[in-house]
Amino acid sequence: MLFNSFEFLIFLPIVFVLYWFVLNKNFKHQNALILIASYFFYGWWDYRFLSLIAISTIFDFVIGLKIEKASDARKRKILLWSSIAFNLGILGFFKYFDFFIDSWIDLFSSMGYNIESRWALNIILPVGISFYTFQTMSYSLDIYREKLKPTKDFISFATFVAFFPQLVAGPIERASNLLPQILKKRSFDHNQGIQGLKLILWGLFKKVVIADSLAYYVNDIFADYESFDSGTLWLGAIYFSFQIYCDFSGYSDIAIGTSKLFGFELMSNFKFPYFSRNIGEFWRRWHVSLSNWFRDYLYIPVGGSKGSKLKTLRNIFIIFLVSGFWHGANWTFIFWGLIHAVLYIPFFLLGTNRKYLSSVVAEDSYLPSFKEFFQMGVTFFFVLIAWVFFRSPSLEVAFDYLRIMFFEFQPIFEWKKGLPFVVALIILDWIFRKNERAPMSSRFSIFNYIIALTLFTMTVIYWGSNDVSFIYFQF
Repeated sequence: MLFNSFEFLIFLPIVFVLYWFVLNKNFKHQNALILIASYFFYGWWDYRFLSLIAISTIFDFVIGLKIEKASDARKRKILLWSSIAFNLGILGFFKYFDFFIDSWIDLFSSMGYNIESRWALNIILPVGISFYTFQTMSYSLDIYREKLKPTKDFISFATFVAFFPQLVAGPIERASNLLPQILKKRSFDHNQGIQGLKLILWGLFKKVVIADSLAYYVNDIFADYESFDSGTLWLGAIYFSFQIYCDFSGYSDIAIGTSKLFGFELMSNFKFPYFSRNIGEFWRRWHVSLSNWFRDYLYIPVGGSKGSKLKTLRNIFIIFLVSGFWHGANWTFIFWGLIHAVLYIPFFLLGTNRKYLSSVVAEDSYLPSFKEFFQMGVTFFFVLIAWVFFRSPSLEVAFDYLRIMFFEFQPIFEWKKGLPFVVALIILDWIFRKNERAPMSSRFSIFNYIIALTLFTMTVIYWGSNDVSFIYFQF
């Protein structure tokens, strides 16, 4: 079920009314409702894959209890690795099996061997599998590290795994944050509900109006890029940069806002990343839940920044390459991760990768300084170049696309009609930049109402005009 569908407009109020007005006296009954609603929400796409979520839930629930009861370290480690192997095995089979088979076929074909592709299974990728497998895996890891006690309430744990607002595309929640909220009684908070509705409206606007409108131009430009002038290809890259940002951050905003309606607080996933002043800050603002997951469960365990510079550089490359591979079974995603590793390393070597940990660009002024404007422009430029690889179907297409962009320049600029959407998003993001969880919350209440009414009107006008799924559903 899509957030931007008429089915969801019916589904959400029904679940909300049952949750707060029928089952509000018992939080366990509320959890059972959320679990049933989550399975219905996911099964709307393909009910067959519900078995994967159920199996993953049962396996990690049992493993968590066994890890706590295990008396010796060796047994605990065996149990942990069985959880990791199980989750990565499911993810690897459905997401990467055909990729590895095709890669081996291509390798042997390049050596002159004629290899048939009968081993490729053309496996259908279950929606959201990369998200919920990471979520259940982190549960076992936190229990093993004694940072979390396993729950004996299976319904609550299953609700944590399948929580419908963030099941399909995150944020990737930690059990230490979401599970305690599920295991306690909740009461409706009016202010929390209003904040949730604002986030839902903001997320729908970004998805329905901005992302889906830009998708039309992006798809046409990338599909027939050789027929366009270089100026148009630049626009195609710019449009995709904002399409993927609005698409994914829009989903996260709707997920966080919907969770607020039910009394839950999810972690922020996007913090206006295109206002970053270097690539290190970009990765603290882009897909935050995934960045933090890789930091805590991969980067630090392999050594992090401890040890020699050489080992740290190795770890940086590992984290970015794995991040790229997580996004999809294609060499373009791996190369995208490699580009970001190369961009990040100079700031690490200079010690400026963590320079902007808490400050917001132009924190005490309405406009950025020339230095900040230049830093944001340079950062966005390199991020945009990397997005070309992310969007392209192959490395050959990506390099050819960039070749035309840089070396066959013609300032003709077709498809200019997408620019107003980009400009509108930049202006609104700049207004909201100080708090990603509270759009339309400035002191000027009339100004807020005008923005909210405009966003609502535009969303209604564009609703249903484009049948575009969320980009990250494929990951």
